[in-house]
Amino acid sequence: MAEPLPASPPPPPASASAWGPKGKVREPVVVILLSIVTLGIYFLVWSYNVFQENKDFSNEGVGGVVGLVFAILLGIVNWFLLPAEIGNIYARMGRQKPVSGVTGFWNLIPLVGWFIWVVKVQNAMNHLYE
Repeated sequence: MAEPLPASPPPPPASASAWGPKGKVREPVVVILLSIVTLGIYFLVWSYNVFQENKDFSNEGVGGVVGLVFAILLGIVNWFLLPAEIGNIYARMGRQKPVSGVTGFWNLIPLVGWFIWVVKVQNAMNHLYE
C-alpha cells in the first residue's frame, strides 16, 4: 500500500523578479485636476494606463483596452474593479491590501466621493510602484 504524500506548504509570495515593469507614480491631485480641466478625457486616458500598467506588472487583470471600454460604457464597474485588481496584487505579494473592491463605494458619497476614491486608488498604486 502506497503512503500518502505529505501536504506541501503554500507557495511563498512571488519574488520581485516574477513581476513585470512597474507602473508610473502619479500625484492624485494632478489626476483629479487634469480630469476636471479636460472634462473627463484625462480620466479615460488614466483608466486605460492604470489598468494596462497593472496587467503588465502582475500578468493578471483586464488590461487597458477592457478597462477603457468599461470606463466609457459602464464606469461604475471600474469603481470596484480597479481597486480590486490593486488589492489582489498586494495580496499576491504577501502584503496587506490597502484597497479592495469595497473601495468603490466611496463614489456613492455625493460631491466628494470620487475625489476620495481617486486619492485612495492612486496612492495604493504609488506605494506599489515606488
